[in-house]
Amino acid sequence: MEVREYIREDGSNPYQKWFNSLDAQAAAKVTVAITRLKLGNTSNVKWFDGIGEYKINWGAGYRIYLAQEGKELIILFGGGTKKKQQADIKKAKTLYQEYKARKRKLNKKNKK
Repeated sequence: MEVREYIREDGSNPYQKWFNSLDAQAAAKVTVAITRLKLGNTSNVKWFDGIGEYKINWGAGYRIYLAQEGKELIILFGGGTKKKQQADIKKAKTLYQEYKARKRKLNKKNKK
């Protein structure tokens, strides 16, 4: 399975910004989780409203927010912890809507 980070229109990368803020141990746990996703293991993902929340049961209760595009692609939107879960979910949903709108716009442009 291919795993990509979502890049916003302004070039910013919400997932990378979050990942860069992690300490070394948390970053290692997240890297293992991403490797599992690449292997197609989505058993730790809870799906709702089109997005997924990958739960890492360690430390502050880290989460990775993502969407699945078809059977072979996962898009990473960001992450967070159990403490800020509701705000992080809201942000991930906003990014997912932005992603879908950009994709529709691109598809319309490519059909012309």
